[in-house]
Order: sequence, then C-alpha cells, then structure tokens
Amino acid sequence: MRGIDFRPPGALRADSVPPAGSDERHSARAAREDAAPLGERRTLAIVGANDGEVRLAGGSEPGCGPHFDAPIVPGGYLWWYVDALSDDGRHGITLIAQVGSCFSPYYAWARRRGDSDPLNHNSLNVALYGEAKRWSMTERGRAALRRGPSWLTIGPSSLAWDGNSLTIRIDEVTVPMPSRIRGTVRVYPRAVAGQPYRLDNAGHHHWAPIAPCARVEVKLDRPSLQWSGSGYLDSNWGDAPLESAFQRWEWSRAIMKDGSTAVLYDVTQRNGDRSLLGLRFDPTGGVEPFEVPPHAKLPTTAWLLRRGTRVDPRQTARVTETLENTPFYTRSVLATHVLGEPVTAMHESVCLDRFSTRWVQAMLPFRIPRALR
Repeated sequence: MRGIDFRPPGALRADSVPPAGSDERHSARAAREDAAPLGERRTLAIVGANDGEVRLAGGSEPGCGPHFDAPIVPGGYLWWYVDALSDDGRHGITLIAQVGSCFSPYYAWARRRGDSDPLNHNSLNVALYGEAKRWSMTERGRAALRRGPSWLTIGPSSLAWDGNSLTIRIDEVTVPMPSRIRGTVRVYPRAVAGQPYRLDNAGHHHWAPIAPCARVEVKLDRPSLQWSGSGYLDSNWGDAPLESAFQRWEWSRAIMKDGSTAVLYDVTQRNGDRSLLGLRFDPTGGVEPFEVPPHAKLPTTAWLLRRGTRVDPRQTARVTETLENTPFYTRSVLATHVLGEPVTAMHESVCLDRFSTRWVQAMLPFRIPRALR
C-alpha cells in the first residue's frame, strides 16, 4: 500500500512576520477576524496566561519541560501530546498521555453520577499512520497510575523526561483487531518553551507548547518499525470538562522552510465567542505572534463532521489524508499555505457538541476499552 506523503511541498519566500510587542506574553492581543462563515462572531485572540497561577497547576514549566505530577481538580484533565512525521514521507505517529481523559465515556458517565475523580480515568493513546497503521487507547484506573515531577506511568506504558529529551515506552493493545504496539519513542526538543496560553475567557483551560520544534525517533518491536522525523510536543489542562467551555475547535501545526513551526488555534467557546491564536516558534526558542489568516472550509467527513482551517488570503487548503475519522473528532494532513509558504500541516477538528451526545458516548467503548489495571 502506498505510504502517506508527509513531505512539505516546495517553499516560497516567507512573508515578514509582525514584531512581537514587549508585553505580549502577559496581555491581550487583538487579532483580525475575517467574515467567517455561519455567522461566527468576531472576538479577540487567546490571551497569554500569567506565569504564577498557571505554572504550578499545569502540565509544563516554562523552559523546564513537562510537569507530570501537576495537581488536577475534580472534573479536570491534563494531557501531553506528541506528533511526528517521518522524513521520507511514509510514516506518522501521535501519542496522547491523558490523566483525566477528556474523551473518555467512562469519565463522562462518572461525572453524571457525581464522581469527578480524574485520576481514575487515564490512558495512553497511540496512533500509527502510513504503512503500519495501528490505533490503541485503553483506559485505566487509579491503580494503574503512578507519577512524579519528571515521569508518568499508565499501566505498562510510561513517559520520562531527563531534562533534555522525552522517552515514551509503549506497551499497548490495539482495537478493534487486537495486536501489540510495543517500543520506544524519543522526543528531542530543539528548544524548550512551555509558556502557557489561556484558551477560554474564564481561564479554566490552558495550552502550553513545550517543544514546538523537535526531532523524534521511533523504534518499535511490534510492529517492526524504525524511523525519524520532525516532531512536536505540547500540553493541555483544565479544571472543568472541555465540553462545558467549548462548542468546537480547530488546531494545526506546520513546519516552515526555515525550521520554525507555525501553530494556529481557532476555538469557538460555549457562549459563541471566537478565540484565535497564531504563533510562530523558531528553533532557538523564540516566539512571535502573527495575524491569523482567513477561514477556509474543508470537506466534511464521512460522519458529516464540519472542518475548516486558516489559510493565507487568495490561497487554498486541501486534505491530503484523513488519518482519524470519528463522529466528533478528525485528524488530517493538509496541503495548505501559511505565512507566505506552501506547507504540510497536521490538523485536527473537534466538535464537543457531538461528543456530548449520548449516542456518540455509547459508541466509544468499542474504541476505548477499560482495563481493570
């Protein structure tokens, strides 16, 4: 079977990026909003979070890396996300280590019963793309969770940060056809960031890009697979369920020709406000905001899930591969155009309204089994 071609297309000269303001890390920054479809509202960009109150509560410490034993309030969540694309264009991977799994039907059902313990709902989601396609997400309870400041264990799998790199040891079983995913993924940041950003007006949900520019090495025994490529590491956390604050969101990250990474967030809050964020991270650790480009529709999925992205004016974006396709969530590879360059982007669309429906949550155990340990 032909592998997925993740290699970026030929690049053009990048347009100049607006200079960062002296206080932009800690203040609101207005972003231009185009005439968005479906009557979406014009709002301000996402706000940079204050260091003090968020740093101890979140999944990373600025300049230091992941923070695995951060406290999580009842009903809250904390996750660490890694994705990577192979240099030869044949392979891709995403991993999401979750404490208080946001998209767990068991956690949603427990909250309805009045049990909001996030530490009883943990998982390592592993998705392999390309020539060796696999998917695994087994939820485990409190007995399977152990963690310290620099390490996290969920059942037979683990994550460890040594101050310079993140090592993920995977030992998981796939669904719906059982098979093993076993091996090691290592993430080598080119620079460590971690400054948190607020994703909602009330400040209940945060995102921190830990290593927007990274190299990743994948060495798996099962399936037998070894490759390396460009990668990305971040963390999200919140003190309430995602669906209580958001209707939907779109997120993407793309590698630019100079090795920097452009990240776009487009979030529709529960009250209808639209939050937008565009950041360019250079390989040395610098970050500059950029004006979020206009919205472009993408084809709906087989589940009729609406998706879109942000693309340079008078340019287009297209889906080259749909990697994951569920009733409420889709992950895709895009051929798009950002900051004056044609780029390949990892992209996700999430509809929290869909996730909240009983029929979707009734289907999820077929994809997310729960283990006793």
